[in-house]
Amino acid sequence: MGRCRATIVKDMSSDALGLYISIPFCRSKCTYCNFASGVYPASVHTSYVDRLIEDMASASAWAARMGVELPRRVDTVYLGGGTPSLLAPELLTRLFAAMRAEFDLAPEAEITVECAPGQLGELTLKALATEGVNRVSLGVQSFIDREAKSCGRLHTRAVALDDIARLRSAGIANLNVDLIAGLAGQSFASWEESLAELIATAVPHASIYMLEVDEDSRLGREVLGGGARYHAELVPSDDAVAQMYSVAIARLKLAGLTQYEISNFCQPGMESRHNLRYWQRRPYLGLGLDASSMLRETSPAENRVLRATTTADLKAYLAGAPLVETAWLTPARQHEEAWFLGLRLNAGVEIAAVEREFGRAMAAPAIEAVARLAEAGLLAFDGKTVRLTARGQLLSNDVFQKFLDLE
Repeated sequence: MGRCRATIVKDMSSDALGLYISIPFCRSKCTYCNFASGVYPASVHTSYVDRLIEDMASASAWAARMGVELPRRVDTVYLGGGTPSLLAPELLTRLFAAMRAEFDLAPEAEITVECAPGQLGELTLKALATEGVNRVSLGVQSFIDREAKSCGRLHTRAVALDDIARLRSAGIANLNVDLIAGLAGQSFASWEESLAELIATAVPHASIYMLEVDEDSRLGREVLGGGARYHAELVPSDDAVAQMYSVAIARLKLAGLTQYEISNFCQPGMESRHNLRYWQRRPYLGLGLDASSMLRETSPAENRVLRATTTADLKAYLAGAPLVETAWLTPARQHEEAWFLGLRLNAGVEIAAVEREFGRAMAAPAIEAVARLAEAGLLAFDGKTVRLTARGQLLSNDVFQKFLDLE
């Protein structure tokens, strides 16, 4: 695909579908993790895959009952976690067979699987390649062994580099590496070392995240409470993390990995097609624990979009719990999302596209907000396209808040 554009999609009813499949199993729980994942016995894996396959088989009937369009053609698949590579090869084979039975998987589909370094067995790697997986995202987080160990990762730098080589040997060359700025004990020197190692791997895609400090992770709770567990006292300051992030942007750009979204960088044409789907508000179906879906209403009369989320309770999910949350997005709510999702992309938001989709009257308050934020140095506006500035990226949540409840 070419350079990404923050296109605001008007008619998504005929679009292909993206599939997100949540695999919430981990070998250990990282201290910074705020996802619905955990350590469970392998005996649970089979029951979980059984439930996923049931959900795939019933997806069309559910969509019909909800009155939403569920395209049969799938052009992106993303197995996220957790650690999907912990599934036994035969379970992965069953999952992909069910996927192909229920959907038309496009020959050119991007199929991504998240893997933790050191947790990708030879038979699993063979199964991934056989099933057509053509993209892998590796949760390295740090190439500094002591930093990785302190936050609960089980790999070393050597293991991560070996997995990259093994994936390439298996024919999977479209690789992403995740790094986190702000890990406990991280210094500017160690951050530069991790970045240099990432660049040396020559992977075509990188994701750089700033550590999230919130109540949903063990480390976050410790930092907020002023505690010392999980080396919380060694977490860098917000200013230091922001500086690390800025350094990453500069270093990766020099290495040919250009930023195209707040946290994502790639060589030309190597953007994550599945993740672009989220930011461009194109339809996707989420299956599994704590997975979200976004689908458009079958009848376009009211131009509504349905967002649905599954339970985050594994026991309840395995017992057949229904969706825990569904919400119809009105055009006004979609307009808000067009701004705070579109602004994540470096390509920005085109004013003309917003006005075409939502009308000038609805867009007017947002454009007034753009003017105020541009004056504050958080947005750049050339009369046609609105983009976050470098400072705006660091304060993106504050910027996005300005586009909520505009009426």
